[in-house]
Amino acid sequence: MYKGYNVGVVVPAYNEEDLIGVTLSGIPEYIDHVYVVNDGSLDDTLAVIRDQQGRDPRIVIINHEENKGVGAAIVSGYKRAVEDEVKITVVMGGDNQMDSKYIPDLIDPIVSGQADYTKGNRLMSKEFRKGMSRYRTLGNMILTFLTKIASGYWNIIDPQNGYTAISLKALETINLDSVFTYYGYCNDLLVKLNVYGFKVLDVQMPAKYGDEKSKIKYGEYILKVSKMLLDNFFWRLKMKYVVLSFNPIVFFYLMGMIITPISILFGGYSLYYKFILGEDLFIRLALSMLLFIIGIQFLFFAMLFDMQSQQGH
Repeated sequence: MYKGYNVGVVVPAYNEEDLIGVTLSGIPEYIDHVYVVNDGSLDDTLAVIRDQQGRDPRIVIINHEENKGVGAAIVSGYKRAVEDEVKITVVMGGDNQMDSKYIPDLIDPIVSGQADYTKGNRLMSKEFRKGMSRYRTLGNMILTFLTKIASGYWNIIDPQNGYTAISLKALETINLDSVFTYYGYCNDLLVKLNVYGFKVLDVQMPAKYGDEKSKIKYGEYILKVSKMLLDNFFWRLKMKYVVLSFNPIVFFYLMGMIITPISILFGGYSLYYKFILGEDLFIRLALSMLLFIIGIQFLFFAMLFDMQSQQGH
């Protein structure tokens, strides 16, 4: 127990025979349940987990016969935590990349009622980003911006950080079967949490890189996650501002997304008339610029109203 709360840890593992042992042995004593999900590993990961289970009765093994993806592995752990009525569930990778000393920093805001979901943030300071390559930092910042728009949590940074904690109430509310199964599940989860009004809080912590090797294929990752975020953006607008409650924010977004590309196309049409057909440019170009300004204003106002609707979340 931790301050009167039972706490569980979900540990997804795929081909982590070298690091899963040290990860599990470092989980603090105040953790009540350790749900280790072997996601179809092809090495001796499962054997190492079973060996650790012999030393630690808190360990519950969830075995996927085939690799389903890290998101699916975490959902399996979440479902078992819900069955066991675990009040707070933490997620730690099986690659020993997440330092267990930061678990209290993640769960304290939930215990105190400040948040329903907390996540690590490695980007707030240069010192905390130490060990993260410039390329990885840039990619993370781009995905941070896209996730802000898709999720509506404009205050969050480093949404790819998988070191998280979540309340039982949040797990019972969201549809776990709809969570993205690939890398990017944490971005997807933020959108779902926002729709139901849950409070999300960033917890600053340093990046930790050791002997683990990334399994992410970045070309595939960018394409899949970008498409997921786009789909989720429209789903959030529909659910939050039309289905669950009505808010004119959705009209500002739609008008901006319609008028802005039309203005760009009209601008190209104006240039065609000028340089190909030799027609006058001024009136057509001025009209396209006016439409562009109007479209951008609609988008900016939509984002502003969206930010204001998130105050307190």
